[in-house]
Amino acid sequence: MRYVLTKSGALLAAVWLTATLTFFALQVLPGDPAVLILGTEGDPEMLESLREQLGLSRPLGERYVTWLTSLLRLDFGASIRYARPVGELMAAALPVTVLLAFLAVFGALILAIPLGIYTAVGSGNPVRSAIGLLTHLGMAVPTFWLGVLLIQWIAVARGWFPAGGFYQPSSAGWLVALWSLLLPALTLAIPRAAVLTRMVRASMQQVLAEDYIRTARSKGLSYGRVYFRHALRNAGLNISTVAAIQLTQLLVGTIVVEQVFSLPGMGRLLLAAVLQRDLPLVQGLVVVGAAMIVAFHYAFDLLLGWLDPRIRFE
Repeated sequence: MRYVLTKSGALLAAVWLTATLTFFALQVLPGDPAVLILGTEGDPEMLESLREQLGLSRPLGERYVTWLTSLLRLDFGASIRYARPVGELMAAALPVTVLLAFLAVFGALILAIPLGIYTAVGSGNPVRSAIGLLTHLGMAVPTFWLGVLLIQWIAVARGWFPAGGFYQPSSAGWLVALWSLLLPALTLAIPRAAVLTRMVRASMQQVLAEDYIRTARSKGLSYGRVYFRHALRNAGLNISTVAAIQLTQLLVGTIVVEQVFSLPGMGRLLLAAVLQRDLPLVQGLVVVGAAMIVAFHYAFDLLLGWLDPRIRFE
């Protein structure tokens, strides 16, 4: 119980601190939202009236208390650019980003686990050397360039996947929606699979050197049972930790891929909000993104504490 309460307190403190820093950081940025809406040639009286309507003429402390109080009610305000509630815009964009992030990490694990195990069980094989070289390339390739290449090679040249856009499940169905995200997910999965492959390889090599693995082999167990049931199971804690970190990074790190593939996700929405200095939308997106990261880390820490009791007593 103490472990859960400690983690819960840290979660709330982290979300509050992020929200506060976000609010004050955005207030000192150059640019006037009223001028962006009406233009530089706008009438001074209309500009002042709009600032009053947006609450920009009130003292900073009063604006912070009002915003934080509204935030506790899950009221993020209205977007200046879209003239719609921020919560409504985020509710439309959030499923795209979350689904894309989970697909990317799932694809990375599918690629990394067999490749990591294969490279861990021996050395000197040209195939293993080639896999090692590919992991270096995968970690070095820029995501936007990889996305453009995959669009050209797979979407345009062969027509296997859509070159961009997202089909809403409500109109096209979930299978079509998932199909439209597979190529962007592959773009994100390849660099992460390269990192995970090396992680799986290192973890498996460490586990395979343990005495209980040699004992299992001496009992006549098959290689598949030893590698997957015993070695991979014990190496899975490190692998799942790295995968969880990558997932949290992707929850707010899909801006480039969403822009390349024209996906209506959180990252693309945040980029548009920053360029237009849409303060309510930027604040809402940053706070929700930070809350998602902290909450996921919180849930994963609780899961690790349940899987490995030693963690709870450290």
